[in-house]
Amino acid sequence: MRPIFTFVTFVILFMLPAAAMAQYTNIRVSDIAYDDPEEVTIAINPTDPQNIFAASNIDYIYRSDDGGLTWSTDRITSTVGVWGDPVVIFDAQGRLYHSHLSWPREMSGDWLDRIVIQRSDDQGVSFNDGSWIGLAPPKDQDKEWMAIDTTGSPWQDNLYIAWTEFDSYGSSVSTDSTRILFARSTDQATSWGASVRVSDLGGNCIDEDETVEGAVPAVGPGGEIYMAWSGHDQIWLDRSLDGGLSFGADQVIATQPGGWDFAVPGINRCNGMPVTLCDTTGSAMHGNLYVVWSDQREGVDDTDIWFIRSDDGGQTWTAPLNPVPESGAHHQFLPWAALDPATGYLYIVFYDRRGTAGEYTDVFVAMSADGGDTWSDFQVSETSFLPESHVFFGDYTNIAALDGKVYPIWMRMDQGVLSVWTALVQIPLPTAAGPAPLPGRDRVILSQNWPNPFNPSTRIDFVIPDAASVMLRVYDLAGARVATLLDRAMQAGPYHVDWDGRDERGQRVSSGVYLYELQAGEHSVTRKMTLVK
Repeated sequence: MRPIFTFVTFVILFMLPAAAMAQYTNIRVSDIAYDDPEEVTIAINPTDPQNIFAASNIDYIYRSDDGGLTWSTDRITSTVGVWGDPVVIFDAQGRLYHSHLSWPREMSGDWLDRIVIQRSDDQGVSFNDGSWIGLAPPKDQDKEWMAIDTTGSPWQDNLYIAWTEFDSYGSSVSTDSTRILFARSTDQATSWGASVRVSDLGGNCIDEDETVEGAVPAVGPGGEIYMAWSGHDQIWLDRSLDGGLSFGADQVIATQPGGWDFAVPGINRCNGMPVTLCDTTGSAMHGNLYVVWSDQREGVDDTDIWFIRSDDGGQTWTAPLNPVPESGAHHQFLPWAALDPATGYLYIVFYDRRGTAGEYTDVFVAMSADGGDTWSDFQVSETSFLPESHVFFGDYTNIAALDGKVYPIWMRMDQGVLSVWTALVQIPLPTAAGPAPLPGRDRVILSQNWPNPFNPSTRIDFVIPDAASVMLRVYDLAGARVATLLDRAMQAGPYHVDWDGRDERGQRVSSGVYLYELQAGEHSVTRKMTLVK
């Protein structure tokens, strides 16, 4: 429970996991009979949005035919072997692709010797045995990601995949190196073209900061292919203008101080690799290129998420922006990002410890409706969980969005046991008259401020279901107005306001309990908060 009211209450409750501030129902995806699933992926069928497919390590697959309300669990098999790092994606015709690493124990081959891609033509009910790429023994192939061209370009329906090739996985020999590779299929993963090297600069094979990893391809509005990856404490970008037959010179687009492989308490290993997105919608953000990652540039006790944007095809970039600004040192980690192809809205799912004690962890989603200029974030996990570092937690989460329906997917751990969860989030679609009211959210929501108790500043999150005149004020317990934090007309949506503990004259207020009241149209909600100096 979020600590409120008095210092005594704060001491007692701050030792417990934070209670749910989420307004979204959590749904367990993984069957309880299956053990320790992690590294999750999720996709929405564009031809039937009720059909949602997900997967996790090592070989678990999950299917929903009712929009994510219920899930079935199965295991995918292939004679080429299935060995984790799953990625799922639908094409425009509703064909489903599942890529993963291999361990071909049933045939001649070695661990991680290729990337396998299996296709389903029946919404994930069954899969073919799969095709593969990257077979170049004794080299190892790792951490792939896929993209599909749905832009109407000359390369429409091409399936793309990028990954890291190791001369010898885990080797510390200086002559062994890694490189980013890429391949394409023009026949729905029946066959693959030759592998193309993307990264000009290689890395080591240890699978850490000096290893080049995390390439996620994204397709631009003209069919151009972009991908960013991590290595050598930097974020790199390259692009192809010929459907993936060739790539240009690598470009450093941001620094990643401390690298992509870092420690977060309670997590076996934390991954800060980038996610690449490109807007191909008809929105005002059309053509924007985005990259999201995490690092510890603010210190090892302060993991943060970072976002950059390019509106000129990756030639120039904005300065890194933290879409989840907060006071003090806290961990926000393992982000993944999605772009709704119907609206251009951006979503980032991430783990968050702003409002919890110790290593207890929540799950949040950050959202931007204007290409990343402004962000709001909201909690999606109903309860906090406590990870244990002796259990491998996985390297990534995932999120999918289509027509305002957003499906974050994440791992949580309870008493050392992993499980997979999602939340059903509905965001209103924009209309000619402006943003629509939030469906199913017919009331004003005022969250408990955090941190609480606080000193010197705190954050207040709220959601309004319709466009309204909004006022947010702070009062003392005698009812006297202390500060007006907000007084203006606002559209429907999630928002947040920071209060620095000053009154309307700019003077710092004394320690004590205060009321904060949100008025939106005819609705009013009041909560308490505590300032402790």
